[in-house]
Amino acid sequence: MKFIVIGLGNFGSSLAEKLTEAGNEVIGVDSNFQRVELFKEKITYTICMDATNPESVKTLPLKDTDLVIIAIGEDKGSNIMASAVMKNLRAKRLISRALDATHENVLSAMGITEIANPELETAEKWAKKLSLTSLLDSYELTSDFSIVEVKVPDSFSGKTLDEIGFRRNYNLVVLTTIREERKESFIGINKTVKQVQGVSSPDTVLQKGEIMVIYGHNSDIKNLLRSEQ
Repeated sequence: MKFIVIGLGNFGSSLAEKLTEAGNEVIGVDSNFQRVELFKEKITYTICMDATNPESVKTLPLKDTDLVIIAIGEDKGSNIMASAVMKNLRAKRLISRALDATHENVLSAMGITEIANPELETAEKWAKKLSLTSLLDSYELTSDFSIVEVKVPDSFSGKTLDEIGFRRNYNLVVLTTIREERKESFIGINKTVKQVQGVSSPDTVLQKGEIMVIYGHNSDIKNLLRSEQ
């Protein structure tokens, strides 16, 4: 996959490095030349650029990029401006870093639906999540077993868990499913709210747009995700 990471502070640089190590093509962007030089050997490409300047950003290969991450953490204003520029230039997929709850509300009001909270989640976890495109979230129970949230693949839509045969074919258990709905808060900001559908049974029918919560061995989870990409 191809990524652009805007902002090479602690979170952005760690994320860009781990995505590069996972075999992805990563462009790291920062307005600080010293940071760009520091990471040029660890990230696929590094560029010194003001990401709040639309004319500069237009030179980036956005059409060929799968995902843009706004990782700026020192300057909330620059983070918002860079997010707005990328949204206006219609990046295929955009994730913006939120520094606090107010910042997250501003990004949501701008129509940005994917927001990272690196103070709560590590760069390693985000790199794992982004490298496997169907993986939305994960919680490692041990070094071998995890519970993960996964988009329902198109090939599973309209089928029951029994028809798919998760235990037989994938050695995995679907614990529940989640539906996402857009709801307006009391201050008029639209946010995505997750609705858990209850404990799954063999007769549970998966629907396009839903999320599966899966338990199993990490190797079996990776095999499922890679087979459905």
